[in-house]
Amino acid sequence: MKMLSIFLFLLFSTTNFASSFYDFNEKSVDGKELKFSEFKGKAVLVVNVATRCGYTGQLDDLEGLYKKYKSKGLVVVGVPSNDFGGQTPEGNKEVGKFCRLKYGVTFPLLEKRPVKGSAKDGLMKFLVKDGEEISWNFEKFLISPKGVVVGRFKSGVEPGSDELQNSIKKNL
Repeated sequence: MKMLSIFLFLLFSTTNFASSFYDFNEKSVDGKELKFSEFKGKAVLVVNVATRCGYTGQLDDLEGLYKKYKSKGLVVVGVPSNDFGGQTPEGNKEVGKFCRLKYGVTFPLLEKRPVKGSAKDGLMKFLVKDGEEISWNFEKFLISPKGVVVGRFKSGVEPGSDELQNSIKKNL
């Protein structure tokens, strides 16, 4: 019984459980802690990104979106993943360097992680509904200033599209 108690304590103390979007504390590709509580009152666009995908060019447009609406309360957060066709084989520092040098990315980039299946973490479970999965790189999730997922946009929805920009504007 004592071993079971120790196991359960270790399991639950190392798992990222959150009841709110603002409860998450994540590590950036640079190893720094990013507290989502800092985003309270802002709209947040969480995007699973990749370095070698046909949609990788969206990084440029996501940076443009971030610059355009940052002063109005938008935060873009990139979540690198290697889940789809092995299209992000690099380590965290290399992903950060690639995104910053090639696409001028200044928005936060989290540590690389699984975004689908049983290996996805608490943040990704929070973003997707039970039983649903992210279908490809560059899927986007819009979080309202109240911390609620209010929009989900597939990879083919460009950052400059009216559909995405109108949703962002409604939540600023």
